[in-house]
Amino acid sequence: MNHSGESIARFDGPVKVTGAARYAGDQNLPAQLYAVMVSATVPAGWVEKIDAHEALAMPGVTHVLTAADMPKVHARLADISVPPLATRFVPMQTDEVVYEGQPVAIVLAESIEAAESGADSVCVDYRATSFIVPDTAPAEPPAPERGGYSHSSALEFCKGDAASAIAAAPLRTGAEYIQPSRHANPMEPCAILAVWKDKQLTVYDSVQHLPAVQNTLAAAFGIDPAWVRVVSPYTGGGFGVKAFVWPHEILASMAARVTRRPVKLVLSRQNMYDMVGFQPQMTQNVALGASEDGKLLGIVHAVTNITSVTEDYVEFGSIPGRSFYACDNISTSQKVRRGNVVLPTFMRSPWDGPGSWSLGSAMDELARTLKVDPLELRLANYAETDPESGKSWSSKKLREAYNEGARRFRWQDRPKGGTRDGHWRIGCGLADCSQGQARFHTTARVRLNAHGMARLESSFCDIGTGPATVFPQIVAEILGLKPEEVSVLAGDTSLPYSGPTYGSGTTISTGAALQQAAQGVRAKLARLAGWPTEEVTMRNGHILHGDRSRSIQSVLDEAGVFELVCDGAFDLPGGAPVDMGAPEFPARTFGVIFVEVAVDPDLGLLRLRRATGIYSAGRIINPRTARSQMIGGIVWGWGMAAMEGSHFEPALGRWISKDLAGVALPVNADIPPAIDVGFVDEYDANSGPLGAKGIGELCATGVAAAVANAVYDAIGVRVRELPITPNKLMGGL
Repeated sequence: MNHSGESIARFDGPVKVTGAARYAGDQNLPAQLYAVMVSATVPAGWVEKIDAHEALAMPGVTHVLTAADMPKVHARLADISVPPLATRFVPMQTDEVVYEGQPVAIVLAESIEAAESGADSVCVDYRATSFIVPDTAPAEPPAPERGGYSHSSALEFCKGDAASAIAAAPLRTGAEYIQPSRHANPMEPCAILAVWKDKQLTVYDSVQHLPAVQNTLAAAFGIDPAWVRVVSPYTGGGFGVKAFVWPHEILASMAARVTRRPVKLVLSRQNMYDMVGFQPQMTQNVALGASEDGKLLGIVHAVTNITSVTEDYVEFGSIPGRSFYACDNISTSQKVRRGNVVLPTFMRSPWDGPGSWSLGSAMDELARTLKVDPLELRLANYAETDPESGKSWSSKKLREAYNEGARRFRWQDRPKGGTRDGHWRIGCGLADCSQGQARFHTTARVRLNAHGMARLESSFCDIGTGPATVFPQIVAEILGLKPEEVSVLAGDTSLPYSGPTYGSGTTISTGAALQQAAQGVRAKLARLAGWPTEEVTMRNGHILHGDRSRSIQSVLDEAGVFELVCDGAFDLPGGAPVDMGAPEFPARTFGVIFVEVAVDPDLGLLRLRRATGIYSAGRIINPRTARSQMIGGIVWGWGMAAMEGSHFEPALGRWISKDLAGVALPVNADIPPAIDVGFVDEYDANSGPLGAKGIGELCATGVAAAVANAVYDAIGVRVRELPITPNKLMGGL
C-alpha cells in the first residue's frame, strides 16, 4: 500500500471551509479580558504623560496598563537567541518610542467593543524627536552586536577576483534592482489568549513554532519551560510573520499576570503593520561579465536592505549570487539602512526570493547582450557543484526540469516578442527558481491500537500547508493502513517536540521522525507475532511475513496488548537544532518558471496569460497538495512582480495604507487557469530518510524575474524596480 506519493485531498479541508476549525482568535475562556493596544502616533521620542481617566470611566473597561504597570522582562530573556526571538526590543519596558505604531499602553475590557472604545479615548502626550527614514538612510555594514540575524550567513563572500574579471570580460552587464518593503498580511492576524494558573502559563497562540514560544515566554518570566504550555491547533497563514516570537506575545502574557485574568489579544490589521515584521525594502546591484560563448567570468551581487534603529535584520538576497551559477570569480556583500521602523523579518522565500528577482533579471539582460536564448545561457553556466563550497549537491535535477518545462511551455515555439493579440503585445520570459533547504531536529510519536487505527502525535503546527494529510500518508504506508485510518494530534507543547513550520523543513524533519516512529511500531508488532522485524510488511490492517498473514487485532489480542507506542526522532549531526543540509552535501531545491504575459502599452496594463513551473525538489509525498502549494507560490510571485508594495511616508514616519483596502493583492481575475506545475522524479537520499525536500518557498522564487523578463520581451521596456505598475510600463515607452 504505497500511499506516499498518492494524490489525496486534504483531510482538514472540510473543517476549514465550513468554519469548524478553531484558530487562536476563536478561543475563549471564562472571565477573559479583551486587550487593545494604544499605539504611538510619533515615530521617535518619549511618552511624557498618559491620561486614561476617560477610558477607565467607560462601561466595561477594567484596566489601562502603561509601562509603569508592566513587569520587567527577566534577565534570562537575553539567553534566547535572535531568532527565534524576533527582536530584543520589548515595548512598554521604558517610555521610549522608536517607531510609529509601537504599543505604549494596553486597554483591557470585558468586551472587544469596550476595549476599542477605551483605546480611542486614551490621551498620550509625547516629546517627539527627529526620526530616520530608513529608505534614505546611509548604507552601513551590519554590526554583529546589533542582533542575531547578521550571523545567519556570510556578510561578505569572495571567490577569485570578480571585479577584475568583469572589467576584463568582453561582454558585461550591470544594473540596480529595487523592490519595496512588503507586509505578509495572512488572512488570520496574529492572536494570543494568555491565562495564568498559579505559576503555570497557558497561551493559545497563532504561531509557526510552538516550542520557541514556550521557551521564550519562560525566559521572559524567569520560569521553567515546563510551566508554559502553548496550544495552536490551527494557524491561519504565516508566511514567516508568525515564525518568531514578537513582543505582543510577551505583553499579553504580562497583562494576564498583572490582572490575574485571561487576556485575549487579536492584532488589528493596522497592528500587523506596527507590531510584527515585514520584508524590508531592498536595493541590489548586480554586475555580470561573460565570454563571447556565454560563460560567466565574474559575478558581483551587492545587497542593501532597511532595518530598525534597534537591531540589524539582514535579508541575505546575495545568496543566489554565490549559489545559482558556475563561476570562478564571485563577490557578494550585504549592508543595511537603519531607520525608525519595527524590525523586519523573514517572509515567504526569504533571501532567495528577493535575490532571484535581481539575478534572474540580470541574466536575462546578459542573454540579450549576447543575443542568445536565456535558457541556453543558463545551461552554459549550469552549476554541477555548489559554487560557494565546491561540494556536490545533495541532489539536483535542474537540467531535467529545464527540458520538461521548455517542452510543456513550448518555449522553442513561443510567440515572437511583441507579437500582437488585438491591442495586447505578447512576451515570454523565464527565470531560475531555487531555495536553500533547512532541516530541524524533531521528535514524534505513533500509536497503533487493536482496532487497526493509528494516531500520530507531535507539536508541529498547521499553517495551511497540508501536514495533517501528508503525515498520515507517511505513517499509513508503513503500517499498512489507509491514510484516513491515521488521526493527527498536533499543535500542543505537551506533545513530542517538533521543529518549526518554516524554512521548507517540516516534511523533511517531522516526516522523518514519524517514519522512524511508525517503523518502530511495526517492529514491535513483528516481535509480538514472532517474526523477524526486517522481513515483515504490512497491508490492509495485516502484518505479513512470506505467505503468512495476521491481522493487527489478532496479534495484539493474543499478546493481551491494546496499543503499541513508539517514539521517533530526526536528529541532525552534532545534535544541532537546525542546519541547511548534510555537512558534505549542500542542500537546495531547484526549478524553472516560464511565463507568458500580455501588455497594453497604451494603458500600461499587465496580464498573466500562462505559466509553467517544473521543479527538482526531492520525493513528492502528495502531488495534489504539492501542486496546490506551487500554484499558490506562483500567485504570490505574481503579486510581488506586479502589485505589492508597502511604502513608508517620509514626512510622517509611518506606513501608508495600513489595511487590506489599500493593498493590491492578486485575486481570481488576475490569475488564469493555465498554470502548469510539475516535478521531476527525484529521491534525495542525503536530505533524510524520506528522500523529500521542501517546496513551500521554492515556488515563490524566480517568478518576479520571469515576469519582468517577459515584459521586456513584449514591449522592450526593462523594469528594474518592483512592482511593475502602469506608470513604469508607460514611462518606459
